[in-house]
Amino acid sequence: MSEHGFAVVGTGVIAATHARAIAALPNAHLVAVTDVRPDAAGAFAAEHGCAAEPDLAALLAREDVEVVSVCVPSGLHAEVGIQAAAAGKHLVVEKPIEVTLAAADRLIKAADAAGVELTVISQHRFDAGLVELRLLLDGGALGDLVLGEARTKWYRTQQYYDSGAWRGTRAFDGGALLNQGVHYVDLLRWCMGPVAEVTAVTATSTHQMEAEDTALALLRFTSGALGTIIASTAVYPGFPQQLELTGTNGTVIVEDGAIVRAELLDGGGRGAGRTRDTVAPSEAANPALSDAASHAAQIADLLSAIEHGRAPLVSAASARDALEIVCAVYESARDGRPVVLPQRPRAL
Repeated sequence: MSEHGFAVVGTGVIAATHARAIAALPNAHLVAVTDVRPDAAGAFAAEHGCAAEPDLAALLAREDVEVVSVCVPSGLHAEVGIQAAAAGKHLVVEKPIEVTLAAADRLIKAADAAGVELTVISQHRFDAGLVELRLLLDGGALGDLVLGEARTKWYRTQQYYDSGAWRGTRAFDGGALLNQGVHYVDLLRWCMGPVAEVTAVTATSTHQMEAEDTALALLRFTSGALGTIIASTAVYPGFPQQLELTGTNGTVIVEDGAIVRAELLDGGGRGAGRTRDTVAPSEAANPALSDAASHAAQIADLLSAIEHGRAPLVSAASARDALEIVCAVYESARDGRPVVLPQRPRAL
């Protein structure tokens, strides 16, 4: 089994999840970290037992770094990722891939040109409930898909948005949909297939920020199925993320990565599953409470892809698909009209 050296760029909240995920893998170890705040990089390095490099160039110059986790603000993913790819490093990029399609395309082009693997974090595809749901879909258990619903009703305080000048900005972060809701946008697209048209509204209701804290969208898939997206960080106290799929043969409901209800016309299913009136502490209310297990599963898949010369299960193209839907939501809400996809061919 090959040993893979990792580096983390950016020591914000999600960086610790990456460090825990790397530490959980038998064939990976964290070599170095860097941040524009040297004190933050030093503290992170001391906590996780790695080196702190003074800048990105020094980190990328290390021969013992094979894979770079890009954990900087979303609007800087391409800038950092392109430099890492040019240095011959494989890439784990936190979600979303970027904040614009043009930037995402630049990053994808750079990775392709350098011959390095690129995966964008969509760790919930590795949750047990999503793995089971994909098996049901691939086996035709739901029949023809009719309706798909993705719901992210989370809560963030104003202090959360005030904690970084980039948070809640269109240039570096996006709002509730691009930051928090994009995970389940990706899952909806992964399960339901390509989107043909988006109609949406957004609002900034309870926070002082540039981007939206609530987004609603209606989708028409190329299959003819319909869908909805709800994403908000204004829903106190925060609730589990949900994905609900209905086909001609039944309905499956996923809640925070677990199937909580599956009802199929052929008699299969698991009834009401579980219900809860209160929500246990989770990312719904606190972004620091992120389980590293699914991150570890996705990073393990990337390492397998590197070792066996195949593409990662979560491709850059699929991350771009999710971003395209989010961009269409923003465009529809801004212009007050439906947006037809694809918006434009990838510029390479």
